[in-house]
This record gives sequence, structure tokens and C-alpha cells, in this order.
Amino acid sequence: MDDLNLIKASVKMQESAYAVYSNFKVGAALLCSDGSVITGCNVENKSYGGTICAERNAFTKAVSEGQRNYEKIAISASTDKPVIPCGICLQFMSEFVSDDFILLCADGSGNYVKYTFRELLPIRF
Repeated sequence: MDDLNLIKASVKMQESAYAVYSNFKVGAALLCSDGSVITGCNVENKSYGGTICAERNAFTKAVSEGQRNYEKIAISASTDKPVIPCGICLQFMSEFVSDDFILLCADGSGNYVKYTFRELLPIRF
């Protein structure tokens, strides 16, 4: 799947986000090595610590379905600037991806910046 279609899939997932406290809706679309796409959205909780980000949602769904090899992920939010994963999500992803894993970080208009995992988390835990 090309970058633009993966971003479109992440934008579509914003519609499913449960963001009743922040109204910050995020969608993610994870491209697996076999060509399948696993999507996720953020799911908030009153305790905030119980909130699940879109990226972790997509990865946990993929892992639970037996997927272990990933090509890239698109992450989007209806913001003026492209969003990047939070520190918890980067640490979570570090369990599953290589330094060259691609992250497509998009804004509300579909404009995006492409990063490698190494650029966003140069030193792993």
C-alpha cells in the first residue's frame, strides 16, 4: 500500500476515536509485511493513565492477530501540524520495529512528514 492510501486509512480511523475528554482524535494504520493493514484509534479514559493511543491500539491488535512483521505506520490527527507518537508509544513500538521502520505522521489535511524510527527514538530503552 502506498503512503497516501495508508494515511487515508489512518484519517478514516479518527471517526472511531473515543476522545470525549480531550476531543483530540487520532487514527493509525499499520502496514504489515504480508500486505494487511491493521488500524487503531485512541480510546480515552477518565483516569488518563488508562488511555490507549491509536498507535498502541493498532500494534496490540496486530500482535493479537499473530502479526509480528511490519513495514510502516501512518498516524494522523485533525491538527494544523503533523503529529508524532508520544514517548510511551515510541517505547512500545521499539519492541516490534527496526530502526528503519517508517512512520508517516500527518495533519488534518493529509500533509505528512516521513520519519524513520531511529529519527524519533535514537536511543532505545
